Amino acid sequence: MTAYHPFRELLKARLREFIREPETVFWVYAFPVLLAIGLGIAFRNRPVERVFIDVQQHAAAVDVAGDLKKHPGFVVAIHPEQEALERLRLGKTALVVVPGTGYTFFFDPTRPESVLARERADDALQRAAGRLDPVGTQDRHITEPGTRYIDFLIPGLIGMNLLAGSMWGVGYVIVDMRVRKLLKRFLATPMKKSHFLWSTLGARMTFMVPELVVILGGGVILFGFPIRGNPLSILLVSVLGAVSFSGLGMLAASRAQKLETISGIMNVIMMPMWLLSGVFFSSERFPEILQPFIQALPLTQFNHVLRAVILEGSSLISQIWRLALIAAWGGISYALTLRWFRWN
Repeated sequence: MTAYHPFRELLKARLREFIREPETVFWVYAFPVLLAIGLGIAFRNRPVERVFIDVQQHAAAVDVAGDLKKHPGFVVAIHPEQEALERLRLGKTALVVVPGTGYTFFFDPTRPESVLARERADDALQRAAGRLDPVGTQDRHITEPGTRYIDFLIPGLIGMNLLAGSMWGVGYVIVDMRVRKLLKRFLATPMKKSHFLWSTLGARMTFMVPELVVILGGGVILFGFPIRGNPLSILLVSVLGAVSFSGLGMLAASRAQKLETISGIMNVIMMPMWLLSGVFFSSERFPEILQPFIQALPLTQFNHVLRAVILEGSSLISQIWRLALIAAWGGISYALTLRWFRWN
């Protein structure tokens, strides 16, 4: 007689449901690649409203920053050399100005905002010097993979897709099963509540790996996206993020009785993170008063860690407190789900 385990049988059922839904496969695997292509093209012509400029620390840095701040469209900050260049590479600033006998501009010529920042900053500094262009300048183009907008975008798309896939693949599915009275039938079977929740999470983890490979692979093949980090570290970060986001999906679905209800709850959870957590642009661009809330969001920390691991080759130890925050979101969500979950 074959021995059946609730977790194994539920996991197999969920995997078969997913494979038999081609529209779901499209949204999970094909859509993120299409979105990356579309945004990679569209954002090259994105209009710039405010220009972020970093001035490298120097004896004349305060004077240079003061001259630039006279321009109403500039947001200027002074940073050490390595930090300023790192901020440029991660898309947190459009231009780095190095004072000296003249000025050296570090920027990415493939980013319209960087080119515009270079021209406007040069104009502002020349005007401050008398507008006769007595100050010599030189350009240093930053064009290698890792400095482009598409390199900033792809990790953000991975985070966005893992969040959406976890919410829809876990939260929505649970409520759909509740609406169709399937959960009520499971209640009569010899299994624990945790078996059901872990099987749903297991199915999500199974499809998360090819989802990650498709997006990263598309970035490498189509855009020459650089992967400088350890592949195992990238996988571990992605698994932790998907588990944490799935915990939020479970919690959202623990009491919802209608599909309309869970759809609204998921949108309330996802939309602020898509907007604030650094998916399409740096979260540091939002006002300081919002930063404590933004930094507390799990997607913010996930995007930061993933970019650090992929683009900088950072170790997981160096990102430990961010990883702990992501894990805390997942652990607390799962614990609350076990307490509040209802079959009907």
